[in-house]
Amino acid sequence: MYAKVALFALALSPLVSAHGKVAVITGDLGGNGTALGIMGAVVPGAGPNRKTEVDTTVFNSDNIRTDNDLGHTTKNGNNQLSDLKQAMAQSGDTLPQVSSGGSVQGTYHIVTTDGAGPLEALIDETATGKWSQANQATVSTQPPGHHGNIAASNNKRNLMGRMIGDLTKRAGNVNEDHDFAVQIPAGTSCTGTINGISNLCLVKVSNNNKAGPFGGVFAVQMGANSTTAKKVGRDF
Repeated sequence: MYAKVALFALALSPLVSAHGKVAVITGDLGGNGTALGIMGAVVPGAGPNRKTEVDTTVFNSDNIRTDNDLGHTTKNGNNQLSDLKQAMAQSGDTLPQVSSGGSVQGTYHIVTTDGAGPLEALIDETATGKWSQANQATVSTQPPGHHGNIAASNNKRNLMGRMIGDLTKRAGNVNEDHDFAVQIPAGTSCTGTINGISNLCLVKVSNNNKAGPFGGVFAVQMGANSTTAKKVGRDF
């Protein structure tokens, strides 16, 4: 496990390797969202790592149950619960609406070769980041990968390029979107409030790769409160 300060320093370093991010999420009852820290189309999909990795979440601990670990990005630093405002600016007024026993599904963007699957997931019913008390959730649709690694999508890299990548511990650009889905355990009750929006849960997905881990944290809302989400969201 890396210390928080050490990992943040690595995230800013030119030798940091790789990322995968939660780009789009929809609930089984509608609505849509994105993970905290996502900057949207302003970030290129292909290109040098210093440009493609800027909004991908790196978690501070490889223990997914570490409390208050919302992760950080190289562009904006530590993710905060209040960043839900920016996430909704990307995806709209209505958060992903879920039902107890339902699901949330979306797009997991593999940025570079060690930002892949499989993913683990937790659901925090209080929406406070108390992951040690969160419920384990099943990732029913997984992005590809083995221990968080996947082969680069560009198979035309020459031998010198691969050697340089190995020597600098760089990860190759992948730039692929893959479906993922998380089951909402039956009996889940979302009781959290962020930025005045109530009936929220936080969902954390992590690939638990030792180079990161990478993934994202996003908010979902129990479907009965979808009207409130729209009303409060427009007041930002």
